[in-house]
Amino acid sequence: MSFLDKMSPRHMVLVCFILVASLASLQASPVKPVFKDHYHASGQIRLPYAELIEPFEIFFQGPKNRSRMDTYSGMDKVYFRGDEKDYGNLYKISPATVKGLPSLESCFLIPGEKGDPVMPQSMLPDLTGFTFLSGGLRNGQSVNLWQNKTTMTFFNKSRTSTYTFAVTTTTPPRPVQYMMMGYDSLLGSHFDEYIIDYDFYDEATAISDDVFSIPKNLTCAGFPGPGVEQKIKGNPMKEMVNPEMGDRFHQLFDEYKQKYDKTYKTDVEHVQRKGHFTKNVRMIHSINRANLGYVLDINHMADQSHQELKRMRGRLRQTRPNNGLPYDGSDISDDAVPDHIDWNVRGAVSPVKDQAVCGSCWSFGSAETIEGAVFMQSGKRVRLSQQMLMDCTWAAGNNGCDGGEEWRVYEWLMKNGGIPLEETYGPYLGQNGMCHYGKSTPAVASIKKYYNVTSGNQKDLKKALATKGPIAVGIDAAVPSFSFYSYGTYYDASCGNTVDDLDHAVLAVGYGTDSSGQDYWLIKNSWSTHWGNNGYVAISMKDNNCGVATAATYVELEKN
Repeated sequence: MSFLDKMSPRHMVLVCFILVASLASLQASPVKPVFKDHYHASGQIRLPYAELIEPFEIFFQGPKNRSRMDTYSGMDKVYFRGDEKDYGNLYKISPATVKGLPSLESCFLIPGEKGDPVMPQSMLPDLTGFTFLSGGLRNGQSVNLWQNKTTMTFFNKSRTSTYTFAVTTTTPPRPVQYMMMGYDSLLGSHFDEYIIDYDFYDEATAISDDVFSIPKNLTCAGFPGPGVEQKIKGNPMKEMVNPEMGDRFHQLFDEYKQKYDKTYKTDVEHVQRKGHFTKNVRMIHSINRANLGYVLDINHMADQSHQELKRMRGRLRQTRPNNGLPYDGSDISDDAVPDHIDWNVRGAVSPVKDQAVCGSCWSFGSAETIEGAVFMQSGKRVRLSQQMLMDCTWAAGNNGCDGGEEWRVYEWLMKNGGIPLEETYGPYLGQNGMCHYGKSTPAVASIKKYYNVTSGNQKDLKKALATKGPIAVGIDAAVPSFSFYSYGTYYDASCGNTVDDLDHAVLAVGYGTDSSGQDYWLIKNSWSTHWGNNGYVAISMKDNNCGVATAATYVELEKN
């Protein structure tokens, strides 16, 4: 009787299981995928940091040294023509949004240079250095996962970039997903993350030469913008898909630091700031490619994290009804409301200030609507003290740099005499100070009562603006795009308009209609003239975007 004949059925099952497992372990890892040097693909690029999904389509012909990438269904097209004379040319075709003018499709040219020739951009990573990780599931498909980890050390702390490429288990393989996840032990968090999902991939069908032809009706001119940024705009995927080809954000960050006179206390902070900057710039360029009718730009806040940008807001959520009177617009007929108005042009608005990294927006919105009331009463433009409101209105429920509400300012001033001039009380500090309001800082404006324009009816807000002067309004400024607004009529469908959404106080100084027919509110912000259009933003009236008409207030002064 053999050894196997003596075994029980249970032992036989166990032996079979061990044999199968042993054979599986002896099997070689899958062969590293090899893709053809020409293909047509489409998918989405995800930037979780900015909650953005950008659709793309790519045509790649390696042997002919050319490629083309479209984003947002062809809204933005980039042609990489390394096959042209000298060092090749990069062409970018997109609607050019110019201040005050409607968008027109335009062609921009970046010629290649010695040492930096134009090369075709692939959306497939170079798998040199990748090793097999495991099988798995991605986007509902059975895949093999290939991974490359790169670790660098900064100040005895590690920064690890993990690139994971998922391909189907079929023959030939197809790309499914490419994910970059950067973890920083210095920060104890992810410093970077992006994901490319491939929906379609075809390397069998020939690509027509016409795909790479620049439309004959367009004349291609020089690419606008400074230095290295134009190359990043022209080829935004270079660092994502081929990070081994160099970090152009390093040079752009150096230019940024010089422009805004940025210095950092430690090397650690420098690494952190560059990480914030890179993610913010990616978001800015991605949104601009969508041609949404407004333009974002790199500004002095581009090296800040979401948490820091949150501190730039500071309007507290309304916790109880205030004692303001309702404004119903009955004092003016609909026909009497002008088509447009701008109190800044009329001289009622003081210069734009910078609240700095302090949640004091509420002091700006309230002080500036009182400035407007002074102008309406006397014809004089004044600068009232935000710092006094920061220092002295704690008893009303305001919390200095940690937030406040406009109506709490009005109620405190009604009980305590009024608000002094900035030159009398002292300059804005960007931080909490000791209250020294008194005889040496006399009030120049005393409030009799205040009004709420809270119906959400934009006609009522128009009437109030036309007849009462600049109005303090709350808005939702938490949408990432808002922090980097430059010009155009701003509309973001994710910008909230309920009372609970309003986290930032600003000043409405007018309204109008842009060249494309969009109605907008003209809003003065307190993030310096480096932000927006010299400190201002035009917010679309559509859907009460960002809640401009949700919780507006203005004051009525005591007579002099």
